[in-house]
Amino acid sequence: MKKLALDDTILLKIEKPARYLGNEINAVQKDKSRIDVRFCMCFPDVYEIGMSHLGIQILYDMFNQREDVWCERVYSPWVDLDQVMREKKIPLFALESQDPVKSFDFLGITLQYEMCYTNVLQILDLSGIPLFARERGEEDPIVIGGGPCACNPEPLADFFDLFYIGEGETSYYALIDVYKEHKKAGGSRKEFLLKASQIPGIYVPSLYTVTYHSDGTIASMEPESPLTPSKVQRQAVTDLTHTFYPEKPLVPFIKVTQDRVVLEIQRGCIRGCRFCQAGMLYRPTRERDLEMLKESAKKMLKATGHEEISLSSLSSSDYSRLPELVTFLLESFGAEGVNISLPSLRIDAFSLDVMSKVQDIRKSSLTFAPEAGSQRLRDVINKGLTEEVILEGAGAAFEGGWNKVKLYFMLGLPTETEEDQKSIAWLAEKIAKRYYEIPKDQRNGKCQITVSTSFFVPKPFTPFQWARMCTREEFLDRAHRVNMEIKDQLNRKSIKYNWHEADVTVLEGVFARGDRRLSSLLLKAYEKGCLFDSWTESFHNERWMEAFTETGTDLSFYTTRERKPEEVFPWDFIDSGVTKKFLYREWKKAREEQVTPNCRMQCQGCGAGRYQSGVCLERS
Repeated sequence: MKKLALDDTILLKIEKPARYLGNEINAVQKDKSRIDVRFCMCFPDVYEIGMSHLGIQILYDMFNQREDVWCERVYSPWVDLDQVMREKKIPLFALESQDPVKSFDFLGITLQYEMCYTNVLQILDLSGIPLFARERGEEDPIVIGGGPCACNPEPLADFFDLFYIGEGETSYYALIDVYKEHKKAGGSRKEFLLKASQIPGIYVPSLYTVTYHSDGTIASMEPESPLTPSKVQRQAVTDLTHTFYPEKPLVPFIKVTQDRVVLEIQRGCIRGCRFCQAGMLYRPTRERDLEMLKESAKKMLKATGHEEISLSSLSSSDYSRLPELVTFLLESFGAEGVNISLPSLRIDAFSLDVMSKVQDIRKSSLTFAPEAGSQRLRDVINKGLTEEVILEGAGAAFEGGWNKVKLYFMLGLPTETEEDQKSIAWLAEKIAKRYYEIPKDQRNGKCQITVSTSFFVPKPFTPFQWARMCTREEFLDRAHRVNMEIKDQLNRKSIKYNWHEADVTVLEGVFARGDRRLSSLLLKAYEKGCLFDSWTESFHNERWMEAFTETGTDLSFYTTRERKPEEVFPWDFIDSGVTKKFLYREWKKAREEQVTPNCRMQCQGCGAGRYQSGVCLERS
């Protein structure tokens, strides 16, 4: 039996010690003497969040299919253990072997959310790995970042040796093979990084030089070697059916955020919402084969014992075989008490019909995301939903027995007016009114509508990447205006309103579109004790503001400034598959309030056709 890195006296004093023990069901153990490459996969947040992440499960399974590789896991220690490890000088360790992370060949960090960036520094710090890539020696692990936030890796560029740009199933094996050859030949760290930069999708920040104009914008970004590409091509899986997918997902011993089997039915989205980064980055839309999904569902439920299966997608309603898949799952597992969850459904009769089959209507709530209250603003963001469709969908839901509805909106969208903001309250009132049009004896109790607003953040590789972002005060003014308008509505007692934290949103915006000069800000904030910034109880905005002042970082430069058409963005060295020309065309159409048809209705020539797969292949 393996020796634990933490003794009993420590485990008894900290919250949820099972976070750090390993030995979960389906965890992989291997003989270290027969392994050539050790890879430690990291999710820089607490265990319960990281264990719910599908990407980690896919890569964990993919790496461990190779006999020469052992992939293990590490998560951010919660603040109680963080303090103990620093006091007792205990190095951060991987769960499977309990070996120090510093002893691995690779440390791969998934970048899901900008507000986890200080946790990246925590991981490196507790591991005893130098924070800056330039200070690492031959014995230190190669630190590689990936995930959605790697579409603009520049704010973290100084802390990483490599970034993997795109979907992980395509080039990681090639990277491992190059590393094995390099290790066998006894090459230097610098030589390996140069070789790695020539693998499709691999970005090595230290091999590029960035210059700036006098106004602070980027003048150029050039590779230092002719062997290093000037553009890094985002990697995408062209065949989702015949690729890696875990048959035996990890099963935690404690309750995690998503305690269920996750079945990814497709990637990408045909809709083209202009604020949505995932909808642009994961083009083209690609579906998994129905028979493959049926087999995967059987195997994963058997291997885990979970009692719920979630069908994962950006827009589940658009999966062409959804009725057949749901029918199969109900007939095969419904009698065994397995629940089916369907996030990301649109408001239409088809979706409601599916939902009625899989949910206990009297217990569950429906989630709709109109995103904007007015039709004008929904056209600006290309949401593709009319008020008529929203009210018809809500009415059909109420008549079907639902009485709880969650509505998600954004505040601070480009061109937004006071009337657009108030329209959020007006739309909620119209939905509540629709409920009370049902005869009293046919209602399912009192109507409960929860309105939630997040604040808009312009993201890279979206048509809104040129847009200005609101200040903290502007965000809060908008939220208070919505709140007051809801209080004036006739059915206000049926409507509950909450909104996101403005301080956190502003920082998210800074790092979403930031450049590599932000490393000093990030380091200063970490040194001031900023950690777990995505958790309300751990977030300290005053420390961040002090870090801005002490590093001379101009907050407005990264947030409230509208970008010029010709500006070079920090992420322009990445070829995402969607062209900048297409994105700017959509930015112009947004300001003209023009709607763009979805990908199945009409191809817009976004550039993703080069992958020759999914919906693009259907049209060719």
